[in-house]
Amino acid sequence: MIDLYTWTTPNGRKVSILLEELGVPYTAHPIDISKDEQFAPDFLKIAPNNRIPAIVDQDTGTHLMETGAIMLYLANKYDRFQVEGDEYWHMVEWLMWQMGGLGPMLGQVHHFVKYNPGKSDYAEERYSKEARRLYKVLNTRLEGREFIVGEGTGSYTIADMAIWPWVSRYEWQQIDLAEFPNVRTWYNTIAGRPAVKRGYDVPKYVSDIPIA
Repeated sequence: MIDLYTWTTPNGRKVSILLEELGVPYTAHPIDISKDEQFAPDFLKIAPNNRIPAIVDQDTGTHLMETGAIMLYLANKYDRFQVEGDEYWHMVEWLMWQMGGLGPMLGQVHHFVKYNPGKSDYAEERYSKEARRLYKVLNTRLEGREFIVGEGTGSYTIADMAIWPWVSRYEWQQIDLAEFPNVRTWYNTIAGRPAVKRGYDVPKYVSDIPIA
């Protein structure tokens, strides 16, 4: 049994989607970040950085924060949604790309463009330009591919699951996916997966998945 402490954000959805795809038993515990519940002392014991998501594996007593670590842990524990050989490291490479680039940069777009428009023209331009550059990088990677890593046209892995929830907020980023056709095809393919639909609504339903 996995205890998942999460909220309805791209980072939270990365792990709930993986757990739904794995089909393993888990319990979702809502941590409402709009009410600062991530700063509660009990949550701090699990996630010292006060960020969702975090997990506790009741089988082993292991508790983890940081989505990259959580996803690698679960993929290894259940031996699914990863690839082997050199492709394994490409999977890690794109997972780190999401964690170090796509997520933080798109998060800044959300902050300045969606929630604080007009506060800083410089920030809006800077982060919007970087978002478009990152979408172009992903679009190039997906040329002739169904998924991000793996031999041939690729295999569905935790790299896809990590990147997809951030792309699912393309409207917040004022991105037209028609400009990135490979990303749009990939995005819509994953959006149609039943486990993705279930994981998207954890810990509660907010809205339907946008379809480009």
